Amino acid sequence: MVTRKLVVLLAGVMLLAGCSAPVPPAQTAPAQAAAASQAQTVDVASLGRDVDSQTAAALREQPNVVILDVREQDEWDAGHIPGAVHIPMGEVPARIAEIPTDKTVIVQCRSGNRSSQITDFLRGKGMNNVHNLAGGLNAWSAAGLPVEQ
Repeated sequence: MVTRKLVVLLAGVMLLAGCSAPVPPAQTAPAQAAAASQAQTVDVASLGRDVDSQTAAALREQPNVVILDVREQDEWDAGHIPGAVHIPMGEVPARIAEIPTDKTVIVQCRSGNRSSQITDFLRGKGMNNVHNLAGGLNAWSAAGLPVEQ
């Protein structure tokens, strides 16, 4: 029983730690070049619910695509995807009118958990053009894609 409680406690601590640490800025030319070349081949109509970092990077330059960052202000200030729109998760229901319905929206957080919840929420409101960035900013940075402060 004590072991089970310890495992649950450790899992909770790991989850909280994974959701709060700042992500260091990273940028590499090969990753940007790969994203740019993929931009011409990605069809937004064929996107699944979840998209990977390279696909999101390729799409973000298109005028009909918006990256929506749902992290908290301090996380945003520590670093974010260039050109992203910031609406913290808790504010999304009150600010839903700010989220375009005529564009493809890729929702992003730190690890993909909060953005997944917001993706489901928005899809439940009839916004079928909304997709989750799998792995969030962690995956984006790990792929060597640009982050700005």
